[in-house]
Amino acid sequence: MVAGWSDMEPKSTLDISSEGTVAIARFKGSCICDVEEIANASTSLRQYLEAHRPSGLIFDFAGVKFFSSQVLGLLLEARRRLQPQQGRIAVSALTPQLERVFRITNLDKLFTLHPDRAAAIESFSPPHG
Repeated sequence: MVAGWSDMEPKSTLDISSEGTVAIARFKGSCICDVEEIANASTSLRQYLEAHRPSGLIFDFAGVKFFSSQVLGLLLEARRRLQPQQGRIAVSALTPQLERVFRITNLDKLFTLHPDRAAAIESFSPPHG
């Protein structure tokens, strides 16, 4: 049996999958605050990005009601890792309160925000026409 990326770390708060060449990092739980879990998520994400080199990355916050500032650091680290290959990052399914955090910190200028995962995935599709 082959372990999935989310199975490699004992207490990770992140599930990582892919849709074509785009990676999807889905946060598990409604409160992403545990320092150890966020560190494990960062390690899992770094390993995934190095192994798969996706063209883009979606952070899916469906179900998340609160996160610590360390999560913002995790997003910025992922952005830095994807920059050499011009990889883009999208964020989906933020609650209005969490979206406000992105706007206050100007992170909405660095990451495109989408109402749900489907809209975020669509944003990576080539234009039809």
